[in-house]
Amino acid sequence: MIKGFLAWFIVPILILCAATAESATVKVLILDNVFQTIPAKDETLESIGKIQGDLLVNGNHYVGDIEVWKGKSGMYLINKLPLEDYIKNVVSAEIGSNWEMEALKSQAVISRTYALFQKGVNLNPNFDLTSSVLHQVYKGTNTDARVAYAVMNTEGEVLTYNGRLIEALYHSTCGGQTEDVEEVFGKSYPYLKPVSCACDLSPYAVWERKIPAGEIEKALNITGIKKISITSFTSTKRVKTLAISHNSGSLTVKATDLRKQLGWSRLPSTNFDIRKENSTFIFEGKGYGHGVGLCQWSALQMAREGKSYREILAFFYPGTTLQSQ
Repeated sequence: MIKGFLAWFIVPILILCAATAESATVKVLILDNVFQTIPAKDETLESIGKIQGDLLVNGNHYVGDIEVWKGKSGMYLINKLPLEDYIKNVVSAEIGSNWEMEALKSQAVISRTYALFQKGVNLNPNFDLTSSVLHQVYKGTNTDARVAYAVMNTEGEVLTYNGRLIEALYHSTCGGQTEDVEEVFGKSYPYLKPVSCACDLSPYAVWERKIPAGEIEKALNITGIKKISITSFTSTKRVKTLAISHNSGSLTVKATDLRKQLGWSRLPSTNFDIRKENSTFIFEGKGYGHGVGLCQWSALQMAREGKSYREILAFFYPGTTLQSQ
């Protein structure tokens, strides 16, 4: 009778411990200049092997388990490592280690929340998220004492809304006002509404890009661009759609799609004006990134003004709760 009771009592504990241990790790698909493809959800992968320790991949060190897989599109490298180690490396890659401590703590919390949210919704059994801007930047082991301190002092802390992890979207520079998530991602979250903030410290507070017509034509697979006109704006006055007149007629393009095709850094944001000079289009804009959620440079400015990471998070994600996992 006692043995039966102990078995009934111990087994759930073992299962809980196993689940907790598993949730404390993350599997990251490495994407860089060499490894550029993402396996399809239904793609059959063949395990080539597993490496444990410190692996140098294209100049970056990855610590933990490195799983090597082969699929129809090539080789895939997946780095499995402790969640908190991953967060340290993400914070180091996403923002400067010399930033204010409260800004570092803010980044630690949202990077942890974002990773766990993606782990919960990702249907691909082989990895939880990628190492690129498709999710959040991870360049292997690259931490220092200040970042480690920020992560350690927020260990396990995440943002929730009504008891559930939020999709903690964030970006570099908002240009004065953040964007409504529905305008960019077609979703609606009460905690991701536009807020006004200052990010004058950012090198992308104001920018200009001179892009030859031929570069835009190549990106959109058209020829002979004659004119580009802004046809609609989002609720925060970012460009929503453009009309492009070319040799074969006209084309309506979403500004987010144009930015994706040209390259995220080539066209830093969709908050721009446009004019033409000869065969070159001049984009004059503000901000960097999609504009949704926390603005990293605004968070830095708030930290310098004496705001705590709790205040910064509450400002950018109103109605959320900061809690420990």
